[in-house]
Amino acid sequence: MNGIEWVKAGDLRMPASRPNVDLAKLARQVRQFGDRLQGIPPLEVTLCANGEMFINSGVTRATRAYRFAGPNVTVPVVVIDRWPNFDATHLPRVSEAV
Repeated sequence: MNGIEWVKAGDLRMPASRPNVDLAKLARQVRQFGDRLQGIPPLEVTLCANGEMFINSGVTRATRAYRFAGPNVTVPVVVIDRWPNFDATHLPRVSEAV
């Protein structure tokens, strides 16, 4: 739909289907990549009301970025869907789920 944007990992919302990160998958990514974010594939997100975004694909990558690179780290995202009437404020942020 759009090009790649850069947003703070901690500001992204977790999807209702994945309110927490898969710790086994996170451990595998940390072993493989450590705190390196260079070359991280863009996260797929849905743009909601008030500019909120929830993650469709990339919960573990966003969590790893937030935990190991800091709260102000930005990650690449690509908006794959738009739900302008959906209020995502009830979904936890990555910063709240860690």
